[in-house]
Amino acid sequence: MIDIILHRPEIPPNTGNAIRLCANTGARLHLVRPLGFDMDDRQLRRAGLDYHEYARVAVHDSLDAALAAIAPPRLFALSARGRVRYDAPRYQAGDAFLIGREFWLQPLPFRRR
Repeated sequence: MIDIILHRPEIPPNTGNAIRLCANTGARLHLVRPLGFDMDDRQLRRAGLDYHEYARVAVHDSLDAALAAIAPPRLFALSARGRVRYDAPRYQAGDAFLIGREFWLQPLPFRRR
């Protein structure tokens, strides 16, 4: 099982897309307050389509509370400025991925090595 943590998400469609991703992959989604939307937001529901009932979503008051609830053996903090390529680590069950505020809104340049 993999956990995805969205730290202070602000845009409902992005979170809805994460809900759909988690529903289809079996990953658990953790949202860390404050949220920039209401969980009943129309845009959130639309982006998540009909997957809300299949996704496991938890809302936490702080990052510390989320990490305490998950207790991941390894935590990967994703950044557009990271120096390790996403395909370099050997991921394992129990890993958690921390995504900061609207990480995926910024296009990332593709670099060949």
